[in-house]
Amino acid sequence: MPLPIIVRMIRLLVGLGNPGPDYEATRHNAGFWWIDTAARKLGASLQADRRHQGLVARVNRPEGPLWLLEPQTYMNLSGHAVASLARFYKIAPDEILVAHDELDLPPGQVKLKLGGGHAGHNGLKDIVAQLGSADFWRLRLGIGHPGVKAEVVHYVLRKPSPEHREAIEQGIARTLPSLDLLLAGDMERATMALHAKPPRPKPPRPPETAGNDAAP
Repeated sequence: MPLPIIVRMIRLLVGLGNPGPDYEATRHNAGFWWIDTAARKLGASLQADRRHQGLVARVNRPEGPLWLLEPQTYMNLSGHAVASLARFYKIAPDEILVAHDELDLPPGQVKLKLGGGHAGHNGLKDIVAQLGSADFWRLRLGIGHPGVKAEVVHYVLRKPSPEHREAIEQGIARTLPSLDLLLAGDMERATMALHAKPPRPKPPRPPETAGNDAAP
């Protein structure tokens, strides 16, 4: 007989970013933007929790508590907050979903993956180091690439253009209908929904022409 498929529900949502007003609107904080949006949908309120070095919220669901976390340790130490909360509540790596900015996707595109490398992302790198595992889910929020590797550090710490900010926010909004699938661990259906191409905007309607009886 085939082995049963074990579906692991998501018990911890993490958004990556840097704390403080100086970083609030920068590309590197796209993960914070996503968590803030998810918290509003879930009716959760993030509060400072010094034990776990972050802003934390608990959502009571029929399946059990769901935790939301924004590490306040700066990006390169994000893993300390994630590992602290995960170990305290006995949350396995594959029950964690981390939302983060992704250079290799255009602004507004979103991809879901399990495990893999950190591709130079310091937040992911520290989470892997502190958890001792790379087998957590990643929600990759496209922010675009500056085109030159040497410019990456400055690029992620700058504000996106208004057009790119709008595209990123629209990408985040498109993830919300899939949130229940993600939390339920139905990653196949969630992936299909998240990876679908966004609808093209409708072309503007041509201006109406005046009839023959219109005044000159």
